[in-house]
Amino acid sequence: MSPHAPSLRESLPPEGADPTRGGPAPDRMTALQPQTLPQWLVHNATTRPHEVAQRHKREGVWKEFDWLSVHNEVRAIALGLRARGVQRGQTVLLIGENRPELYWAEWAAMAVGAKAVALYPDATEAEIDYVVDDSQTVCVFAEDQEQVDKVLPVALRHSGLHTVVYWEVGGLWSYKTAGLLAWDALKTSAHPVGPADDAWFAQVVAQGTGSDIALLTYTSGTTGAPKGVIATHASLQHNASLLSQTLQVPEHCEYLSYIPLSWATEQWVGVTLGLMRPMRVSFAEAPDQIQEAIRELACDMVFFGPRQWESLAARVHAGMLDASPWRQKVVDWGLRIGRLVRADQLEARTSTWWARALLPLGDALVLRPLRDQLGLKRARIAMTGGAAVAPDIFRLFAAMGVMLRNVYGCSEVGLLTVHQGARVNAETIGEPVAMGSAWGEPLQWRLAEGGALEVRGGSGFAGYWGKPDKSAEKLNDGWFQTGDAVGQVANGTELIYYDRVEHMSRLQGGHLFSKQFLEIRLRFSPYIREVMVVGDPGRATVTALINIDGDVFGRWAERNGVSFTTFTDLSQRPEVLAQVAAEIARVNHALPEQVRLSSFVNLPKELDADEGELTRTRKLKRDFIAQRYGVLIDAMYEGLPKATIEIPVRYQDGRSGVLRADVTPTQVQAMPETETTTP
Repeated sequence: MSPHAPSLRESLPPEGADPTRGGPAPDRMTALQPQTLPQWLVHNATTRPHEVAQRHKREGVWKEFDWLSVHNEVRAIALGLRARGVQRGQTVLLIGENRPELYWAEWAAMAVGAKAVALYPDATEAEIDYVVDDSQTVCVFAEDQEQVDKVLPVALRHSGLHTVVYWEVGGLWSYKTAGLLAWDALKTSAHPVGPADDAWFAQVVAQGTGSDIALLTYTSGTTGAPKGVIATHASLQHNASLLSQTLQVPEHCEYLSYIPLSWATEQWVGVTLGLMRPMRVSFAEAPDQIQEAIRELACDMVFFGPRQWESLAARVHAGMLDASPWRQKVVDWGLRIGRLVRADQLEARTSTWWARALLPLGDALVLRPLRDQLGLKRARIAMTGGAAVAPDIFRLFAAMGVMLRNVYGCSEVGLLTVHQGARVNAETIGEPVAMGSAWGEPLQWRLAEGGALEVRGGSGFAGYWGKPDKSAEKLNDGWFQTGDAVGQVANGTELIYYDRVEHMSRLQGGHLFSKQFLEIRLRFSPYIREVMVVGDPGRATVTALINIDGDVFGRWAERNGVSFTTFTDLSQRPEVLAQVAAEIARVNHALPEQVRLSSFVNLPKELDADEGELTRTRKLKRDFIAQRYGVLIDAMYEGLPKATIEIPVRYQDGRSGVLRADVTPTQVQAMPETETTTP
């Protein structure tokens, strides 16, 4: 540890720029060929100093930052990191909601040659402790008091962590811990910035190369302890370049940064492509104001995870529940016209002339207002990724005039497939991205035994931080084993995602099926928020653990005169069980008889990442859930009419307790034979 860093334990402006603001010296900066993200920042501050780079809404007002002001802020933070003893090759951790400061801190860390790690804002103290220890973190940027309160106890256990910086001061005025600094206090040591400081910053940025480690992106830990995936500057630029080419991202594209920076795809899009294209990246005032911000900005590009798109679809369905019958009929008509016209983009058939003739009326009365309400009025590029999405979600948004495109990849090797061109197959994850870039080779792929996807080329696999044995396990004669089970469409190159290889399941009779295939189709229902399908070689049928959507069912109950007191009470009401059974029957209708769901239970509480039931990306921790709710699973297969369960719960104020509930296993009525789709 640097002697300048106390432990928590014990320039000349470019031509045409405002000379009072400071900036990179043009003779040095224009000579740089961008190989790292900080070099792209310097390039933008030199070539387009007064173009808007970022916006942030604070107290109801959008504040703009041009490239020169962003550069100067990053330079000041980098100088502050130097003063705190942060050195090349060390690790800086970031935790907070998406804000300009989070981007600036990451770029500043990279500028001094350090690597960054971003965590989900709801990460627990234990999760932070693990990453700090594994990555050997020396400095943490924490947004506010909530994050600082989680980080300070970790810092006391790790002497190498010597600096914690925050930028939202509320509640932190009285904190006197050594090494805890406000954002402006970190910059104080760098003010005023003199020619020597400017020269140092230019020099240290110029020393960066594409092979330098830029990030550690931690895996979700569904199958063991999280691993830090090494991402170089070259790999970030390679994947951003591929996205730009395949999606035809325009220059100055309006984009709202919402997906956490701990997700590799947001690093490719908002952080890297925002620099390279460049884009105008904006930040909402609060996470619950995302939709309002998208509407105000009229974003050209929107990137949500599957759960966010499902939430928007549920919002449309919930709005229909509250609408009068005649309004429901008008909306149904408009969506039907939209589906008929967009059929040629989703399916290999031509839309009818009369539907095309009615589209302008349907768009004016229904589709355009729907897009506007959801903030998608100007969305030219709408992406989803991180997990499979129900085809019905694609069809719903296509009917509105918003064509979703799957972006599939993994943090280890980068972008793998994208829906490209004018036509999108809702059943697939797109076509493999075979092109190369200045930072990476063309991707090669193959299907191994059992349909497991293996790849090589692209930006390459740089390994897991500090885990050479785990890195070696992922390689098969030079091919990276993704662990995903996929298929290939007939007479085409597009891939179909089934599930993780280890999650592909067989029933007692030998029938092979994908649990995730069933789950994503069940989650299209506005009444179902989460679902875990159960079935294995020891079971003869498929069953499911259901988390109802309490908000949607609350409205439904009010409309249908169903009284209830709590979420637990609502979940077990006979009317609610009947409605969920009908939703499952609808999905069963399109499945082979052997893998149709025979029964289900509504869980008496919502699944929670803080209780270890979900990952921070809201992926199911199947083994843990199966163990915790084992008594309910047994009750379904034994045909019991009731089951009593006691569940440990953790409240928001930190207290623990036990929820005791009586749960009703419910049979799903058999459906008549019909044409089916193999999962």
